[in-house]
Parts: sequence; C-alpha cells; structure tokens
Amino acid sequence: MTVSTTSEHMKAVGTRIRRLDQASGLRAVMDPTPSTRRPVQVIAVSSGKGGVGKSNVVVNLAIVSARQGRHVMIMDADLALGNVDILLGLTPQYTIEDVLSGHKRLEEVLVTGPEGIQLLPATSGGQAFTQLTYEQQLLLHTAFLELVQTPDLLFIDCAAGISANVLYFSLVAHETLVLVTPDPTSLTDAYALIKILSTRYHLQKFRLVVNKVKHVQEGKEVFRKFSLVTDRFLSVSLDYVGCIPTDEYVTMAVVQQRAVCELYPRAPASRAFTSLLSALDGWRGEHSWQGGYQLFGPSALAATRIVRKDKT
Repeated sequence: MTVSTTSEHMKAVGTRIRRLDQASGLRAVMDPTPSTRRPVQVIAVSSGKGGVGKSNVVVNLAIVSARQGRHVMIMDADLALGNVDILLGLTPQYTIEDVLSGHKRLEEVLVTGPEGIQLLPATSGGQAFTQLTYEQQLLLHTAFLELVQTPDLLFIDCAAGISANVLYFSLVAHETLVLVTPDPTSLTDAYALIKILSTRYHLQKFRLVVNKVKHVQEGKEVFRKFSLVTDRFLSVSLDYVGCIPTDEYVTMAVVQQRAVCELYPRAPASRAFTSLLSALDGWRGEHSWQGGYQLFGPSALAATRIVRKDKT
C-alpha cells in the first residue's frame, strides 16, 4: 500500500515538473526581448510521395552545408519509419521517442555524423508518434530551447504523405522544400501536398527540387509543366531550386551507408548538391530572424492549433 502510494506520488511530481518545464520553455519562446541564441535557418523537406530520394537529398545537402562551415542538424521527422541514421551508417542508442516520452534530454539523444552534422534520429516501426499531440509538441519546443549549442541550419526530413505531422513541420519551418521526380505519380502527390498547405493553411511560398533527371533540361521542363498547373489553380509562389541527375554513384553510396557527396565527391549528383547549396545560402537574406527556432516559437504554437482544429 505504501509502495503504491509512493509510486503515485512520484508520478504526480514528475508530471508537475514536466508541466513547469514546458511553461518555462514557452515563456522563453514568447519573450519579446532579443535572444542571445544564434539565428537558425529551418528548412522542411517534403515530397508527398515516398521513394523519391528525399532523405538522401537531405543527408547530402546537410554534409555539403557542413563542409562550408555551417553547424548543421537533421531532424528525422518520419516518426514511425525513420531511416536517416541508416543512410549515414549510424547506430543511435536513443531516438526522439525518448525525448517525447520525457526519458532523455535532446542533447542526450543527438548523434554525430559525417562532417560533424548532428542527427535527431527517429524510431522505426513505432506508431505512438505518428500524430504528435499538443503536449508532445510542447515537449519538443522545450527540448530544443534547452540545447546549449544550437545549429544555424536545421533540416527537417518530413515523412511521405500528408499526415498531420507533415503539415505541421511544413508550416512552422522558414522554408518548405518540395522534392519531386519526373514520375507523374510523384508530381500528383506533390501537387496534393502543396494544395492542402496553401488552401487550408495559407502557406504560399514553396521551393521545388527535381530529383532523378536524365539531364538538366528535363528538370527545367518538369518544373515548367508543374508550375503551369499551380499557377492556374493555386495562389502560390513556386521557385525552382534545381535538379539532381540519376546517378549510379548514389546507389553505390547508399549500399555502403554513406552519402554520395562524402564517398564520391566528383560524382554528377555530388556536384549537383553543391550547386543547390548556393540557393539555400541565398535564402538566409530573405528572413529577419531574431535568433532561436521559429520551428519552436509562437508561430509553431499557432500552426499546432490550426492543424489540430482541422483534424478534429
């Protein structure tokens, strides 16, 4: 009886502490005074359709960015079928599930990959976090605010599809990068994603990258045809970032659980990633950040409420 009572008491205390931590984290985010944190560029990478090479693109862009002197972090936001750690040949002991469960701090879960990039790994085969609750999102807010050393570039590798998590992470990032291939099914699913984000949640600016093209002109042609449709039926701004060629070196690198730009820096795909990086760097001048994470700031809380209301 005493053991049971003590256990219940400890659980209640733990709950109160977590609530206090969340509240203090939110106050820090809402504080209008200038932040001492470094500005963080947050880029969400989505695709709509799976199998288009999204995680591979994220990994390579992260490594190329780190080589240019940026402090880069990847958040594997496919919270049920994470695979970024596999692509990097890493074996994390913990995942974001441990953070959302309150068992670990975020810095205890991060693992270091090539060129010093940090990865927040996701679980594989779990279903508990396929749709984050409001409380879980608050835990994530607080976890990032507690980081001692923050990155200046955060890639969010979103899951395929149009789940609530995908919509949420796309809404709260500074940039939404949509990856497509010339495959008609990829273009159809990407259009559906952009349509939902623009018509339901009023997101208006998107960046497009075309993967697995035969030549540069094919990438431009895919964008031209795709933008004709979006211009006609949607009120969005769609910018062409560039394309990545079909490259056998990419497949060879994946088999070895390495990034192609790390293993084969002179491969056609590696050169394409380097070219894409200049576009990403150019986006930094388009925002006036006060420091910290927009992803885990007031805009995130507003986006959370919008997505949750739409789902209920």
